Parts: sequence; C-alpha cells; structure tokens
Amino acid sequence: MALADNTGCAKPSEDNPFPDIIELNVGGQVYITRHPTLVSVPGSLLWEMFTQKNVRSLARDSKGRFFVDRDGFLFRYILDYMRDQQLVLPEHFPERSRLQREAEYFMLPELVKMLAPKLSKQNSLGDDPCQSDPEELSPGADPARALGSAGAALAGAGGPGGGGTATAGTAGTDGRRAGFITIGYRGSYTLGRDSQTDAKFRRVARIMVCGKTSLAKEVFGDTLNESRDPDRPPERYTSRYYLKFTFLEQAFDKLADAGFHMVACNSTGTCAFAHDQTDDRIWTSYTEYVFYRE
Repeated sequence: MALADNTGCAKPSEDNPFPDIIELNVGGQVYITRHPTLVSVPGSLLWEMFTQKNVRSLARDSKGRFFVDRDGFLFRYILDYMRDQQLVLPEHFPERSRLQREAEYFMLPELVKMLAPKLSKQNSLGDDPCQSDPEELSPGADPARALGSAGAALAGAGGPGGGGTATAGTAGTDGRRAGFITIGYRGSYTLGRDSQTDAKFRRVARIMVCGKTSLAKEVFGDTLNESRDPDRPPERYTSRYYLKFTFLEQAFDKLADAGFHMVACNSTGTCAFAHDQTDDRIWTSYTEYVFYRE
C-alpha cells in the first residue's frame, strides 16, 4: 500500500523513494510528519531509515504505515527535536531517564547530552521520596539546608507569641509536609435470600489515591501507579493515581508509617437483584477514607 495514495501527498521519485508526507506507527501511536524532518539529523537512526533506496526493507503495519517498535509516548519529544534540534519538555517531566535511552536508540548524541545534566540533577533531588519538591527550593540551595530553614521558620511561627500553625503543603519541624490524602475504592458482594449464608465477596479491583502529587509519592513510592497522569507536577493535585496492590490494610499501614491519621470516611451503596429467577442481591459500594498529617 503506497503511503502517497493514503495521504494525498506528492508521489515518490526515483531519486527519493519516500513521499514528502510520511505516516509513522511508533509503538501503536501514529505520527504524521515530513520526510525532511526525519532526515534532518545526519547519522541518526531515522536518517539511515529514510535515506535508503530500498523502501521495502522497512517494517510496516497493516495500514502501510512505517512501523518502529519503540515507546510511542516518548517519540513525540524525539520528533520535536528532529524538527529544530531543540529540547522542550514539560515542567517536572518524570520520564527523563527513559527519554535519554530513546535518544541513544535513535542515535541522537546531542539530545543525549542535553538530557544527561538534567538527569543527574533530578536524581540528586528526587531519589529520596521524602524530600521537598525541588521547585520550592531556592535556585542552587542545598536541599537539606533548605528543609532545615523551613522547619526553623515554622517552629518560630508556632512558638510563644508566634501563633502560627502548619498548614497543608508546608514542612513541619521534622521536614515532612502537612496535607491530606484520600483513599477510595469500589467493592461489591452478593447476598442470598437467607441472610445467614455466607456472602460472596468480590475482590477490590483498584484502590484510588487523591491528593498532592508529592505527598502521594512520598507515602506510596514504587507502589503508586502514575500511568494515567504521568506529567503531574509535584505541587499539583490529582485524583487519577491508584495503587499497584489491592489490600486496604497495606495502604493504611503505609499511611500510618508516614505519620498520617484517618480523620473522616464515607460510603455509599446500591442494591440490585443478580438474576430475575433468584432472590440473590448484589450490593455495590464506594468508600473513601480521608487521612491527614500535621
């Protein structure tokens, strides 16, 4: 299937077997770009792919698009760099190390250099999940010293005559931030006509986490699944995170270890008949627990 026929672009010539407009399928994500963009960095992998004369040697998907088996989400930044050789990333970009690996794969040494210094700086601040958000520290300041200064200032505000108290998002004397985290989950069980019989409980499908991004990462660490909201900055709030495990007690233990206490909870429930021929009823509920750390 010729791409030129699909896109309505200029047909390939003998000197250049590729059309001017090219469709790419990168890991399931479709990109449409110009051929000069893909060959703008000589020596790169894309340059080698789209300067060869034998077009048939390149892999294609079922719709005739050129296929590259790499991370489709991160390829947008590779393609942006190919357009003008500049790197522009969102603030608090969490995939820098993976993007550096993609740049190495596509043989873009200048892009690798752009990512390397920022990678080392981010690791120096971000490896410890209990540290404060880097953007709230003064430029060039030592993180530990900044945390100590913040704690001292808070202690002074709350001392005699100060009248100050820790508020959500501020660091306490121990360097930990105050704030709320809400845990929510949906559950259901089937109960027969005889209420004395054992109820058939269904497994909790997912435990949702709502709160400030930095607090959620501090408490749950690697057990926090951020795939539905990967670019959320540390100081922003999200309700799209969830946990990689389904045990409520495990979530409560992590919150307790981090100094949180449950301050509120609520639940809603509905009931419906499981089948028209039986009296079995399905109870479905949604429950939230609100935790707070001073």
